[in-house]
Amino acid sequence: MFGRLKQDIAVVFERDPAARNTWEVVTCYPGLHALLFHRVAHWLWEHGLKWLARLTSHLGRWLTGIEIHPGARIGRRFFIDHGMGVVIGETAEIGDDCTLYHGVTLGGTSWNKGKRHPTLGDGVVVGAGAKILGPITVGAGAKIGSNAVVVKEIPPGATAIGIPARIVETHEAPAAGRFAAYAVVRDLNDPLAKAIHELIEHSVETDKRLDHVLAELERLGVRIEEEKHAELDAQYLNKIVD
Repeated sequence: MFGRLKQDIAVVFERDPAARNTWEVVTCYPGLHALLFHRVAHWLWEHGLKWLARLTSHLGRWLTGIEIHPGARIGRRFFIDHGMGVVIGETAEIGDDCTLYHGVTLGGTSWNKGKRHPTLGDGVVVGAGAKILGPITVGAGAKIGSNAVVVKEIPPGATAIGIPARIVETHEAPAAGRFAAYAVVRDLNDPLAKAIHELIEHSVETDKRLDHVLAELERLGVRIEEEKHAELDAQYLNKIVD
């Protein structure tokens, strides 16, 4: 028991640069508190004390803002950062070394009994506000972007973003210990995102050129009123749109 607690505390220091000392982690981290409540509730659930398990889970939710059903199965070195609004359903299964940020939901899509919540492989990172819904599997080492809605299987090592989530990067499962905050990676291979960034960069460069032209005209003694300046900008914008 104490060995697992030491692991849980060590994980906080590994994945949250704001953690300063052990006392702060033990007393001020709701993700850690929610996990401890869940372990007690899960033990009660497995031993047939269903009502007491639900009550323990409810107390944990009231104190931390994190709702974990006592039937959920959670592996080692699990970390919930910030945590407010996290919901983990009854038949959810979470592997070792997984990370969830605030607002994440591991939810069901059916009122039927049986397996109806997601399974996360080892090392999965789920960004803030993401929803993973249904009895689907997110493969080991996968990353789910912030606010994504996942309703289909995600292969190991993939990165999924958007609503509904689409895979934008696939590679082999990352080495143990690799961590991507908020499930954001550099060099994201998303053509839509690249196109938007290129348009923004082009717009910024065009603004710089217009400012330079106007500055040169003013240096030569040509006065341009603010209204005229706005009209020139509007004309240029219309040309881009056309």
